[in-house]
Parts: sequence; structure tokens; C-alpha cells
Amino acid sequence: MTRENWTIIRDTLSDDIRSGRLSAGDQLPTETQLADRFEIGRHSVRRALESLARDGKISIEQGRGTFVADAPRLTYQIGKRTRLHRNLIPQGLDVTSRLVSASRVSAPDEVAKALLLNSGAQVTKSQRITLANDLPVAFGCVYHCAERFPDFAERRDVLGSTTETYRSFGITDYVRQHTSIFSRAAKPEEAKTLKQHPDVPVLVVTAIDATPDGTPISTSRVIWSAARVNFTMEHSDG
Repeated sequence: MTRENWTIIRDTLSDDIRSGRLSAGDQLPTETQLADRFEIGRHSVRRALESLARDGKISIEQGRGTFVADAPRLTYQIGKRTRLHRNLIPQGLDVTSRLVSASRVSAPDEVAKALLLNSGAQVTKSQRITLANDLPVAFGCVYHCAERFPDFAERRDVLGSTTETYRSFGITDYVRQHTSIFSRAAKPEEAKTLKQHPDVPVLVVTAIDATPDGTPISTSRVIWSAARVNFTMEHSDG
């Protein structure tokens, strides 16, 4: 076999996953078993598995084995009215968002600037993780003016959606004022939180939401798994 025959293992297993011969959750043979099957060294087997893991097709779990990944690929539309649940639930996924922590802090400079607050003003910081079919797809934090939204995180947990929480504060509509997206390598703790291979990149999304008159009401920074989401841009004013 040539030195590039590790690609045969990668492509064969990839075809098995795509065709359904291997289903989500199935455990793959051990490295030794795959080496025997393909008559190739374990180093090449490991290289093939690492490649599949980076593509999000398999999950390598220390102490348990290697499994076909059950990773939903989401489509998230960013437009004038960007709503998490409106985007994801129609895709047939069980979407949940869990509050990790909530605190009141002095606004970092970039947060104060985004919310048009004085430097050091008090803001609420809510950290949440979003899951689709129980698999983490994103996590991050959102900031609100503490004077205007003193208990936003607690209300959000009770009411179950950001839109309904704003409604409870008398805000019946809000729009996306600004969105910025860039990709980078995942930090070790980010890969661990998202339960993804360390070599899979992340997408960092910062956003500002505002009332229709242009008054900022929140700013957020969310880390998304690049293997689990496609972002699309809406150009209409709908």
C-alpha cells in the first residue's frame, strides 16, 4: 500500500456513513481491527479517523471508542428579524437553550459602546448554551442594561424565549442592528463545551439587537460549531 492509502479508509468509512451502512451512534471497529481489515498500519488508521473527526462525521470518545456522529447540520438565517427558535425549530430539531449563569457586572468598554451606555455602567450578563437534539451547537453570553432589564435572565428562563421576555418589558418588536461573523481555531475549552474535535473551527458571532427606532437593547457574543451550522443572509426587510 502507498503512504496515501489512509485516504482509502477515510473514503470507505465516509461512504458507509453517507449510504446508511453506518448509522448515527454506531460504534466503529477498533484501530487494530481496522488496521487488520485494510492491511495497513495503525498510524494510517489513526490519520483517517482524525480526518473524519475533523469533518464532524465521527466522534472519538476517550475510554469508550469511536462512534458515528449524530450531529445535526443547522441552517441559521440572519436578517432584520433574527430569532433563534424561529430559525431552528422548523428544521425538525429538538432545540433547547439552557442558562449556565447570570450576573450583574460593570460593562466592558465594547459592551458599553454597543449599548450606548456610560463606561462602567451596570449590565446583566447571561451565559447560555444551545443544544439541538441534545448536542451542543453554540454557547455564549448576552448583555442587557441592568437598569432597564434588571431580571432579564430569570424572566427568559421562565418564559422560554427572548421575544416573549422582551414583550414582558413592553417591547413588542426588535430588529437586528448589527452582525459580525468570523472563524478561528477552537480553544480547548470551547471544543470541550461543544463536544467536537479540537481541530474543528468555530464561528464567532457578535450581534446588536435594537428596538425599531434604533435604540440598542442587547449585545451578544456566541461561539458556534462550524461543523454544525450554515449561516445564510436575508436581504429583504421582512
